[in-house]
Amino acid sequence: MANKVTIYIENHPYIVDEGLSILEAAKTCGFNIPNLCHWRDHKCSLASCRVCLVHVDGEKRLVPSCAYPVRDGLRISITDPAAVAARRTSVELLLSNHYYNCQACRKNGHCELLEVAREVGARPELYVGSKTKTTIDEIAPGIVRDTSKCILCGKCIEACKESQGIGILGFQNRGFNTIVGPVENRSFATVPCIQCGQCTIVCPTGALMEHNDLPKLDQAFQEKKVVIAFVAPAVRAAIGEEFGEKIGTNCTKKLAAAMHRLGFYRCFDLNFGADLTIMEEATEFVKRFSQRAPKPMMTSCSPGWINYMEYNYPDLIPHLSTCKSPQQMMGAIIKSYYAEKNGIDKANICVVSVVPCTAKKYERSRPEEKVGSLDDVDVVLTTRELGQLIRRSGIVWNRLPEEDFDHDIIGENTGAGVIFGVTGGVMEAAIRTAYHIMTNEEMEPVSFTPVRGLEGIKEASLSINGIKIEIAVCSGMKNAKVILDQIRAGTCKYDFVEVMGCPGGCINGGGQPYVFPVFLPNEDPDIWYTYREKRAKILYDEDKGKPIRRSHLNPDIQKLYKDYLISAGSPLAEKLLHTSYNSKRECYPDPTPETTPVTK
Repeated sequence: MANKVTIYIENHPYIVDEGLSILEAAKTCGFNIPNLCHWRDHKCSLASCRVCLVHVDGEKRLVPSCAYPVRDGLRISITDPAAVAARRTSVELLLSNHYYNCQACRKNGHCELLEVAREVGARPELYVGSKTKTTIDEIAPGIVRDTSKCILCGKCIEACKESQGIGILGFQNRGFNTIVGPVENRSFATVPCIQCGQCTIVCPTGALMEHNDLPKLDQAFQEKKVVIAFVAPAVRAAIGEEFGEKIGTNCTKKLAAAMHRLGFYRCFDLNFGADLTIMEEATEFVKRFSQRAPKPMMTSCSPGWINYMEYNYPDLIPHLSTCKSPQQMMGAIIKSYYAEKNGIDKANICVVSVVPCTAKKYERSRPEEKVGSLDDVDVVLTTRELGQLIRRSGIVWNRLPEEDFDHDIIGENTGAGVIFGVTGGVMEAAIRTAYHIMTNEEMEPVSFTPVRGLEGIKEASLSINGIKIEIAVCSGMKNAKVILDQIRAGTCKYDFVEVMGCPGGCINGGGQPYVFPVFLPNEDPDIWYTYREKRAKILYDEDKGKPIRRSHLNPDIQKLYKDYLISAGSPLAEKLLHTSYNSKRECYPDPTPETTPVTK
């Protein structure tokens, strides 16, 4: 338990935890000091934006509250006239190097810079002069970088380095010419970026965004395609936040109703694809385990994680499951089984995936993710893009009825599928079915709670038919590296490992709604620290309430295998539902006109 100290804010005493910064301590006391470079539970090591300046007795100059630790007896003034003026000037200087096209900016409505400018009373265009040369990087399929919007706060640098342990971003050049980007100002496409989008979650402006794929969807409708959509489990845990719902609100029924009003031919729950993934993955694990193949087998559902593996540990690719992700399996089944059963020309189908992930945009475009000449998936929208689509369609969220997703031969789904959206969920779902395959009985209780929770690395063991199976679950590449290094060193004890690219899993995916407290005045003050738990609870509660909680008991899955695939791992299943991975270690090409960001 932290030691307590007494501080004074505007001459009023407050007892706070020792070790906090003034910014953090003030928040616990009910004060909001404007800031732009402070990020969640990561200490602000840069203090670069100078927007959180305050007066401290005994100091000769104003101090950045984000980097100044409290001590007993410290006296602080947020309303000191010099501090108020300095904060306003700091924002005005940031605005002087910012391109004003707010109406066209996709961050409009969620721009922290504009909100802080309003708070401090910044005067627009007070300082007018030259602007730093702009770089526009739209080459990578998942993420767009626009330095004209960047305020050099460094949040993206810290997210990539501290959250993921990757560190492809940094400050380039010096002085007025400073920008944030990969080394040599390269494109995200020519460096080992895994496209996870964690940088987009923390960016306070429109400098880092996901690629906008709504025009692709519009084109599909214009071309009279049969547009079939499906929605990933974690989307239901967050889409309501786009429309003012409290974080932690289950929006499955309203989400289905919204999708029905957007013009899709059918809209399915991707939980079906998750159930299908479990059938193939659990079967693959049991086969590998019984044949004493090199251990551990590692899951392959997260495309950001796959990118990381291919870039950094290509020698360990044989440990990866060959299963496609639920997104790709669902697309492949729609363009084969579903098309045949419904007499639809598969070449005229446009498959739309709605997911919490920016890396899924990259996964969709991989050449290994095709069946013949057709892509499994044609359009990928993030949760944020779905919010934009719903708004522009004139749908009033809070007046939507509660409806179910479509049930048309691939519509049934189970509780095992829904927990895919949180770290540990894939492992728990796989264990439920692997147990059945190995024993021909059902695991009781159905919940396998040792793999639940948001810790970076979790481990557990399970006895099946007297055989002990060691398992591990990790999320975030910083944690995955620990296990990968053990495998390389020959010291890994695990038989089965689940890895998710984003910390906490898909509930915290790079395409999920922004959690900026400045826009969430009705949320708990500590929402930055609890939003992942609230989203995860939605998925576990839905699993608990499902009548079927094991993938192998899904009647539509059973019918799919009986009528079409024959069995898990069959030649047709291998063709449609499995893929391969390749080393990307040599895939850092020198910049060329085709791989160099546009500079203006």
